Amino acid sequence: MEVTGKIKVINETETVGAAGFRKRDMVVTTEDQYPQDLSIQFVQDKVDLLDSYQPGQDVKVSINLRGREWINPEGKAIYFNTIQGWRIEAAAGTSNEAPTTTTPGTVGKDKEPDDLPF
Repeated sequence: MEVTGKIKVINETETVGAAGFRKRDMVVTTEDQYPQDLSIQFVQDKVDLLDSYQPGQDVKVSINLRGREWINPEGKAIYFNTIQGWRIEAAAGTSNEAPTTTTPGTVGKDKEPDDLPF
């Protein structure tokens, strides 16, 4: 499955438990008719995938839905769902590089000088 949208938040990596389980959450706002803020969790070696992204970028995230059961102290089963990301890339037509800016008379990245008067 895939989710596309704009990155709203990228949290810091957390280490949990004695075994050193690593997780990192991000929030992506979808661009649907009714936008949704989806929390997507990256775990273990996948947390490093978020290092080259920042809030405001348009991305496509490949996800898996995860669910688990927990039996509370009263013996009642409670169910939890997680959206787990395993790949992220800049959405079509965007780049995960910072945009380059130029001022008149300067040369931008991969650009020829513009000496036209208009």
